[in-house]
Amino acid sequence: MSLLSFRKHKETVETTVNPQMEAFLKDYSIEVMPRTAEKVEDFRDLLPAGTRVYIAHIESTPISDMVATAKRLATNGYKVMPHFPARIIKDQAMLADWIAQYQGEAGVDQALLLAGGVAAPHGEFHSSMQLLETGLFGDFKRLHVAGHPEGNKDIDKDGSDKNVMEALHWKQKFSETTDAEMAIATQFAFEAKPIIAWADALREAGITIPIHIGIAGPAKLQTLIKFAIACGVGPSLKVLQKRAMDVSKLLLPYEPTEVLTELAAHKAANPDFNISHVHFFPLGGISANANWAIANGGTSAIPASHLKDT
Repeated sequence: MSLLSFRKHKETVETTVNPQMEAFLKDYSIEVMPRTAEKVEDFRDLLPAGTRVYIAHIESTPISDMVATAKRLATNGYKVMPHFPARIIKDQAMLADWIAQYQGEAGVDQALLLAGGVAAPHGEFHSSMQLLETGLFGDFKRLHVAGHPEGNKDIDKDGSDKNVMEALHWKQKFSETTDAEMAIATQFAFEAKPIIAWADALREAGITIPIHIGIAGPAKLQTLIKFAIACGVGPSLKVLQKRAMDVSKLLLPYEPTEVLTELAAHKAANPDFNISHVHFFPLGGISANANWAIANGGTSAIPASHLKDT
């Protein structure tokens, strides 16, 4: 396909999408891991230039692999946002070393700070707040922290949101003193109404940090249920369970059309709604997620083979 033909095809696709969805998907982000990134021959065939790409840090992954992935993505024109999971960072020296490697090799100036999924801390850190307190992220332009629309039983074991809300109030105050832009990047959920209620409750509580809502990309139903249970997804898991009971849908891949359509319509009707961006977890593969986003209003990538023609 020539570049001209590609652009004409892109214009045809864009005329058929839901304009509310198109607006809601603008500047979406996506998450990768080094092992999944290795399977992508060229990200420029899938993701538009400037896309924010989070790099998830799995405990057993060497920092050298993380940094190499960051360098590759940065070289291809993407905004790289690596995870910094507090509980697997042993001490301030390790944190400083990670930051130095990311900045030196990939020019990283964005980070997602989170507690991390391990039960027992490996060292002196157990929360993202402690990472922020080190001052080592002082020259970063953007800092994201974690959010949980359906609660987090690792933090509030009694099922309340007391500790989570105390942490968010702390982060709200931090956001008012830092020069970095901040946002709350959330765990994925499958139902719009609880997400809307949670986001509205945060605003009512004085938490005005913009929210980047986590959404699971297209995937096999069995895959999503497995990840949802492992990640502690709450009440909206029933959306998947109900679908699993319908034999006619059991073998079809899940797509996030319904939840995003409802969220996009709410955003269009309420422009001050504090969910500002969509963040995809590509549980069914990066290619499947990127192609779904393009088909539903997300910005198209220009295939790498055509970049020399621009």
